[in-house]
Amino acid sequence: MSDAAQPTAAEVRAAAEAVKTALDRHLAAVERRSGEDDPAVYEAFNELAAAAEEYDELLYDRHDEVTPFEIPAAEDALPPYRGPEEANALSVLIRRDYAVAEPQRLLAQAQRVSDLDAGGPGGGGPADTVHGALGVLFGEFEPDEIASRHKEFGLEEGDSTLWVTASDSAAEPGEWLSAPFDQADPHRVICRFDVSAVFDDELDDDALDGPEADLDVDPDVDLDPDVVVPLDEVDELDERDEAGDSDGPGGPGDAVGPGDGRRPRRAGL
Repeated sequence: MSDAAQPTAAEVRAAAEAVKTALDRHLAAVERRSGEDDPAVYEAFNELAAAAEEYDELLYDRHDEVTPFEIPAAEDALPPYRGPEEANALSVLIRRDYAVAEPQRLLAQAQRVSDLDAGGPGGGGPADTVHGALGVLFGEFEPDEIASRHKEFGLEEGDSTLWVTASDSAAEPGEWLSAPFDQADPHRVICRFDVSAVFDDELDDDALDGPEADLDVDPDVDLDPDVVVPLDEVDELDERDEAGDSDGPGGPGDAVGPGDGRRPRRAGL
């Protein structure tokens, strides 16, 4: 970094004073806390983290020194909650990312759906392209079913997140359809749940030796990932699995779900 771009000694000193002030405010908020999830404590924590990060950067730029502070990553925390104390309405925002891993499988499954809707093989149509096939499949199946059966459709699952946000009142019919995501305010998030492969590293190694390793697999069944399984046959298999699961939700008969990489976060209310 050039000398002209370096912060002045006064700027470093001011940043240090800001850390001291933030420390005092954080301690005062902790001493006055009204409960475990007091938003005032949360906000004071964020202000202290920001002040410490600013000081650390200026100190390094000016003196080539660092502090012992470890600033938590932004993705590990929600911003301070500023919504209503009691939500009169809520919105659930979901994002799921996929990669088109097997375009031919995607096209084949979409063509089957189109043929079933048309009463027989219809040749060309909306399932001829990847965009058209996606429209057919997402128009036919609910998003949760796509998520649970994404491999059948040639998709590879990426990160996903679900936000539950508070509203002062319920929206009027059609009010937000023209811009459905413009009002997604992180400060109104009551809780959120993230699923990502990056969380898998945080799991205990013992999970590899858990019930998942004991799942029964029929050795006589030849599973070929390149063969497209008819949707009606998959439905029959699902029905048999459900009928055979007598242990109830969460029992040994349940399949391993996406919760392995799930990280919940809740706002301080």
